[in-house]
Amino acid sequence: MSQEKSTFTDRLLGRVSPAGLLSLAAPLVAIVFAALITMVILAITGAPPLDTLVIMGEYGIRPRSIVLTLNAATYYYLSALAVAIGFRMNLFNIGVDGQYRLAALTAAAVGGAVTLPAPLHIALIIFVAMLVGAGWAAIAGLLKVRRGVSEVISTIMLNAIATALGAWLLNKERLAVEVAGSNNIGTNPIGPSGQVPGLEIISGTQTKVFGLIFLSVVMGVLYHVVINRTRFGFDLRATGRSESAAVASGVNVKRMILISMILSGGVAGLVGMPQLLGASYSYSLDFPTGLGFTGIAIALLGRNHPVGIAFGALLWAFLDTSAGILQIQKISPDIVTIMQGTIVLSVIIAYELVHRYQISAEQRRVSRQLASTTPTREGTPA
Repeated sequence: MSQEKSTFTDRLLGRVSPAGLLSLAAPLVAIVFAALITMVILAITGAPPLDTLVIMGEYGIRPRSIVLTLNAATYYYLSALAVAIGFRMNLFNIGVDGQYRLAALTAAAVGGAVTLPAPLHIALIIFVAMLVGAGWAAIAGLLKVRRGVSEVISTIMLNAIATALGAWLLNKERLAVEVAGSNNIGTNPIGPSGQVPGLEIISGTQTKVFGLIFLSVVMGVLYHVVINRTRFGFDLRATGRSESAAVASGVNVKRMILISMILSGGVAGLVGMPQLLGASYSYSLDFPTGLGFTGIAIALLGRNHPVGIAFGALLWAFLDTSAGILQIQKISPDIVTIMQGTIVLSVIIAYELVHRYQISAEQRRVSRQLASTTPTREGTPA
């Protein structure tokens, strides 16, 4: 039995190259390094390093904390997928933040203004959100293919415009009404037919997991299939790696840029849906913001891979949730932000080192092959 187990292990390790093992180990090493940096900072500020990390860990695995982590990871994952679509095309869509907020506001206004049977009502709200997100991202795509405007500049500007437009629309003279019992304002509440019930899948707490967590799973599967199993995905990846090579193979680069931005914006429109349809039921002044920028960090952390992004979203959400106990312990919750930033920076550095190792290893392999086929003086291979 032990011999069979040893044989299986040898086969498994034989299939994984040293570079592959390094790629798997890189994020783990980065997390450990970030934890060490965080401990040093905690020690400098006078907080007990080990005790603080233990407290965060114990708080993070409570039933209610697990639910909060899953809920946050749901919209973090969608945000990172939207960014990853652009990254695979070598496009930097910084406008996810503006796209999802404008999409959530418009979808909430439409959802609160109509009454339909439950499936149709939910589908209409989600469709409107995707349509608005895709349309807003298409502006940046058109500017790039028609005028050569960098998507980084245009999406940053569009974020500012979306913020101003949202503030103008979220007014009692337009789409907003007063929220009963508070000074807050928001869109008309979405009726029960447009709400997605939560899931009681974690025992020990009454807090429910967003029902649209399955939407994130479906989008992750679709992302993988489209990117890795279709001709469109091949063209997208080829264009992202080398536009000149893509043009030589007959790919319409401008068309791919525009479609990629539209797809990225469409997924970005979904980012606010778990919160809107699962908890808020209205877009108000306290609707979550900044999710688009978080998605950039998680996409980098997950290397644009759907599984890697899932682990990155869960880690990010876990740290956010665990930060809730720090103020009670009179420890600044900003330590979590430092840890998250250090993790991203460490992962980027680690993956760059792995990439350089892969290039060096490939060069050595080619050199050995060339040396083995070099003719000797007698005309025979060496």
